[in-house]
Amino acid sequence: MKLRTLSLYCIILLISCTSPKDFDIIIRNGEIIDGSGNSSFMADIGINADTIAAIGDLEGKTATQEVDAAGLSVSPGFINMLSWAVESLIQDGRSMSDIKQGVTLEVFGEGSSWGPLTSASKREMKEDQGKIQYDIPWNTLGEYLSFLEKKGVSTNVASFVGATTLRVNTVGYEDRAPTKEELDSMKVMVRKAMEEGAMGIGSSLIYAPAFYSSTEELIALCEVAAEYDGMYISHLRSEGNKLLESLDELIEIADKAGIRAEVYHLKQSGASNWDKLDAVVRKIDSANQAGLKISTDMYNYTAGATGLDAAMPPWVQEGGYEAWSVRLQDPEIRAKVMEEMKSPEIEWESLMQAAGSADKMILVGFKSDTLKHFTGKTLAEVAEIRGKSPEETAMDLVIQDGSRVGTVYFLMSEENVRKQIRLPWMSFGSDAQSMAAEGVFLTSSTHPRAYGNFARLLGKYVRDEQLISWEEAIYKLTQLPASHLKIKKRGLIKVGYYADLAIFDKAKVQDKATFDEPHQYAEGMVHVFVNGEQVLENGEHTGVLPGRVVRGPGWTGWK
Repeated sequence: MKLRTLSLYCIILLISCTSPKDFDIIIRNGEIIDGSGNSSFMADIGINADTIAAIGDLEGKTATQEVDAAGLSVSPGFINMLSWAVESLIQDGRSMSDIKQGVTLEVFGEGSSWGPLTSASKREMKEDQGKIQYDIPWNTLGEYLSFLEKKGVSTNVASFVGATTLRVNTVGYEDRAPTKEELDSMKVMVRKAMEEGAMGIGSSLIYAPAFYSSTEELIALCEVAAEYDGMYISHLRSEGNKLLESLDELIEIADKAGIRAEVYHLKQSGASNWDKLDAVVRKIDSANQAGLKISTDMYNYTAGATGLDAAMPPWVQEGGYEAWSVRLQDPEIRAKVMEEMKSPEIEWESLMQAAGSADKMILVGFKSDTLKHFTGKTLAEVAEIRGKSPEETAMDLVIQDGSRVGTVYFLMSEENVRKQIRLPWMSFGSDAQSMAAEGVFLTSSTHPRAYGNFARLLGKYVRDEQLISWEEAIYKLTQLPASHLKIKKRGLIKVGYYADLAIFDKAKVQDKATFDEPHQYAEGMVHVFVNGEQVLENGEHTGVLPGRVVRGPGWTGWK
């Protein structure tokens, strides 16, 4: 009798162990902030494979893996509208600084994109590589994104095709209009990129050689992207003295090309331009009311970061770095450059002038080991050490480092940062690599936005200062940019959508990175899922790399 009872028990146990589960994963007891902007609610989430399969009370349902989110908030994964993780993900696919903030999609393409490439542009990319070294087996933008996916990355990836890249591939670095044949070639490249899934056209008009592009050239490229329902996104020709005129140019391009448009990292550079925000808002609201679709993104700091090229006239940079460096060594040209760097009467955008003084410019990115001891010092400090003017010192550093020298510029008003966060059409981008606080990444400094942009929004501006609600903030990080990009099945917690999820502690989410010590991870992000796989568990990376290419609406694969 005892043997028979034991056998029956074993049969029951065997059946219970082999019976199918309802879900692969259940996330229980979390506060759901679903990305729609609507009020949060308590519910469980069931995931099967890469997809959200159920939302609601899943008591009694079973899963292979269960996550207790009691006391935590669950949102869609965040979209980084301006990521420069193009090389850092090749070095380290974990995307550490962004994944620890809940970012599940990196969007590239501010002017330059990692495809399409020519044999000449490939050689140039190899020559420009710093501490991160890699082969370039791809040619097109689609091939580059697929390369990342196959190599293994934690986040999803997407990209605009860069207008600068198109120009370099055809016109090169010359200050002239493209010929009809060159423009036709650029259009063919746009068409190819859109069919491979590019989000649209990205430009960065403050820098040479993009500075040489006319409005008409950009309209012609955008007309092709518009055929595929793509988007135009731009670092405006000026973010300072000619901000309003540059915004007018973006609106004109959107209107004439029939395309949605977005302003990269909206700002008002220089104290004399801080009062222009209200006029910017009026222009964008007016354009949207007239039937255009204009949006913006931003990072949550009063300083930007780029290179010392943004302190020098574009004409001296014509022909690329080598020609630029040679010119800076010519005494007559050097004197003319110095005169323009100091003059308020210029036709180009000087971030050195916008910053106001060299002590508001921090040097953060050197290629040469012999100059790395200047990392973290201001241009004013290095100029004093060398006994030269800041302008002379900037030119010398560009020559000696073999690069444009990464530089942080303090440009913006904190009051305007707060106002911009509240704007209804504002989303967010780090304008930075996604880095790890270890290894090769520690050989240079960086802007703290690389580690803290998204956590700073949630901790400082939402929880502490209550500028906007949690629901609105999550909407601006998820569904709003997804809708601008016309991404399918991402940006919401919704049945049938991909399971890209960020699970965080409202009370603890906080940026830690500073300008003095930028290599510090944000806190408060507990779990992150990408395509249904757990990438972050209790704040630690799991080693899983499930990221995929996210395609734009023109991708031929949709058919």
